[in-house]
Formats: sequence, C-alpha cells, structure tokens
Amino acid sequence: MAVANEVFDPQEFLAKGGFGKTILQVKKNEGIFCQGELADTVYFIQKGKVKLTVVSPSGKEATIAILGAGQFLGEECVTSEQPTRISSSKALTPCTIMRIRRQEMVRVLVEEKAMSRLFIRYLLTRNTRIQADLVDQLFNSSEKRLARTLLLLSQTGKDGEPQAPLPKISQETLADMVGTTRSRVSFFMNRFRKLGFIEYSGLNRIHVKSSLLSVVPLQ
Repeated sequence: MAVANEVFDPQEFLAKGGFGKTILQVKKNEGIFCQGELADTVYFIQKGKVKLTVVSPSGKEATIAILGAGQFLGEECVTSEQPTRISSSKALTPCTIMRIRRQEMVRVLVEEKAMSRLFIRYLLTRNTRIQADLVDQLFNSSEKRLARTLLLLSQTGKDGEPQAPLPKISQETLADMVGTTRSRVSFFMNRFRKLGFIEYSGLNRIHVKSSLLSVVPLQ
C-alpha cells in the first residue's frame, strides 16, 4: 500500500534544526552579522529581539529596525543580486535564532508552496511596514513618530491587552529610529509617562499601554 506524502509544515521547518539549518543561542548584545560581510544565510528569530543598524560612509550609525519572534533577518541574501550584508545585527535580548543556509532556503522556497506563501506574506508585510515608516517620517510630528515606534516595539494593538516590557533600549536608539534628537525623545517620554501612556519598571524597562493608541492609532 502506498504511503501518503508527508505534508510540509513551514512552522516545523522553522522550529527544528536539520540539513542546512542550525539553531543558535545568542547572548544579549552579541553580534549576529555585520554590514559588508558575505551574505550566505537567512535567519529566523524564534525568541528574543534583534536590532538592525547601518553605518554611513562617514561612519555615522543609525538603527533602522528592531525585529522580534516570528521575523526573518538577512533575507535579502535569497537573491543572488545582493551578495553582501546591507546592515549589521545584534541581539537586544537573549535570542534563539534559526540559521538557514541560502541554498537550503532557496530549495525549500522553490519546492514547497506553503513555505513560499509564508515567506511572500512576510515580505509583503515588511514592505508595507517600510512604506508606513516612510509616510510616518514625512508627515507625522516627532511625538507621533515616537508613539508609533513604541507601539510597534511593544506590539500593542488591543485595548487592555497585557504586554511584556520592551527590551532595555536607549533614548539614543529611539532617537535614531524616530529621526529626532535624544533631548526630544526624553521630553516626550516624560510626557507619555505623566499622561499614563507608559510606565517604567526595574532596570528602566518600559511598559507601553494600549492607551498610547490615542496619540497615533496603528493601521
């Protein structure tokens, strides 16, 4: 009797090590890859948060994104047109990350429709987020940009929904992401705290409340 073909599960593929895949335990503040390095692996964050930065030719560093569980990084290497890393990445918290060799990632995207759909959906969502970030920079005040950044970092979306505190993040990093100065970030953070939109806990961990949506509702 013929045995039915096993159904491919993309979540299982991204959860377990195997051929061309390795699960990494990354310490807080440990680098994952650097700008300019050979790009031959894709990473999938199983747990934790990762900061992406870029350095300009003049040496100025800027934070461009903070990614969390369920997100990819270094995915640009899937295309052969991008042989080197365009950014650097570092763990903001202890992370569990799946490292997938480019060849294996390309193979599974070609052979498994379920994985291809998941990856395309992720890329489209990421592209929409980037466009929203651009609109935010062009049209919103620095106060609203900071509010949106905090909401996205905390993934707050529903009124009363409990949220884990943000990883420890400096006001300089927030200023980079918002496109303003550290002093302006400090001013608005104090304002948000006084209005009850955020709270500070031990080690200056930030708790973002869903009431901050009243400042800038997420689409």
